[in-house]
Amino acid sequence: MGPAWRQWVLTGLLGAAAASGLTTLLLILLEATDVLLPTSSKFGVVFDAGSSHTSLFVYRWPAHKENSTGVVSQALACQAEGPGISSYASNPAQAGKSLRGCLEEALALIPEAQHQETPLFLGATAGMRLLSQKNSSQARDIFEAVTQVLGKSPLDFWGAELLAGQDEGALGWITINYVLGALIQYSFSGEWVQPPEGTLVGALDMGGASTQITFVPGGPVLDKSTQAAFRLYGLEHSAYTHSYLCFGRDQMLNRLLAQLVQSSSGLLVRHPCYHSGYRASLSPAALYESPCVHAAAPPDLARNLTVEGTGNPRACVSAIRGLFNFSSCQGRRHCAFDGVYQPPVRGPFYAFSNFYYTFHFLNLTSKRPLAAVNATIWEFCQRPWKQVEASSPGQGRWLRDYCTSGLYILTLLLEGYGFSEETWPGIEFRKQAGGTDISWTLGYMLNLTGMIPAEVPAQWRAQSHGVWAAGVTFATLTLVLTLGAVASQLLWPRG
Repeated sequence: MGPAWRQWVLTGLLGAAAASGLTTLLLILLEATDVLLPTSSKFGVVFDAGSSHTSLFVYRWPAHKENSTGVVSQALACQAEGPGISSYASNPAQAGKSLRGCLEEALALIPEAQHQETPLFLGATAGMRLLSQKNSSQARDIFEAVTQVLGKSPLDFWGAELLAGQDEGALGWITINYVLGALIQYSFSGEWVQPPEGTLVGALDMGGASTQITFVPGGPVLDKSTQAAFRLYGLEHSAYTHSYLCFGRDQMLNRLLAQLVQSSSGLLVRHPCYHSGYRASLSPAALYESPCVHAAAPPDLARNLTVEGTGNPRACVSAIRGLFNFSSCQGRRHCAFDGVYQPPVRGPFYAFSNFYYTFHFLNLTSKRPLAAVNATIWEFCQRPWKQVEASSPGQGRWLRDYCTSGLYILTLLLEGYGFSEETWPGIEFRKQAGGTDISWTLGYMLNLTGMIPAEVPAQWRAQSHGVWAAGVTFATLTLVLTLGAVASQLLWPRG
């Protein structure tokens, strides 16, 4: 074949390569669409320093937000060793040391590159509120010790503070409604949307030293000091909330025992809420250390008392009622107890913390009718102590108190907050919701995300799978044709 034929082949190959290359370019430019690449995750760490123990929670959320609020999920829960930080009044340094184990777990989970930008906060609740009332200098020393340990961590330490009871209740309410999808939901179309109105639930929280109730009433909150307002996911929310200091489980037990000591003569205290056959020695001095116990201490605190259970639920309820001031609400339409304003309870409620732990032990978390709940607790209270011990091994020092706690919860909910046989089925006793522990900490983190700058998702040009496959095919064809043209020049025999 002559030079003319070789030139014709070369021209054909180059022309085909050019056409294929132009097609590839058009597919890239004309069919590409903008897509948003996933953003990185941000983290936040919160210590919940309660009266009986301290817990750490690590939360994660995408760096972009939905209507200025992060979509937060729980990444880690850790319980610190030892009791609550308020228990270290005589050894403040130990309060800080008790947090190090959980802090190390959090640091191991969070990528090291993000340590400096991850907020860390400690909120202390009712135990430290009581210590602050009793001895403000001891409370200050504990906060300083905690700050010294947490401030040295590589995380962005936002402080250690005393959390107000009203904030504790409101943030717990946010947590429950968020994890239940009542504040924001992920739709089938892949978008975050606002749920329909009327899906919000109330929150019932009980710690060791205080108890909180928070819900959206049917009308306006008349006492503005009990109103909590916040903006989440672009919507304004308003709820009634109140915290009762000294009405938490541990302080209730102390107050009740001190009340029975006052009404006893001699060194024998007959306790109607303890099971018959229970008998223990008690040092009365510890009872009168709490600011919640207002009764006068007996003259001889050095002598031990003997506490003997009688297993009488009727007398137990009568004694528990003595912890409330119901007469202060007589003649007042919207009033709970101790003269505190409260609108009528409304809607479903989630009861957690010690509400849950008590009813879980009594096997009453499965939405039993009120009459059945009451009968179960009374039957349990009337069991002999030896039978209770034999049927519930490993419960430790709390076993004697489940009868008291169960009857106290019924008194608080029914006579205090005003639940009835009709509204009782609306209460669910839960530890978790949506796989997340129910606590004020998640609500705090949701509010905190509003103060952390969002990241704009990166944009990229992308094609559909079919267009992408065609582009690869034409690009490969262009390469083959170009190589063929080069080969024809180099390898074609010359005439």
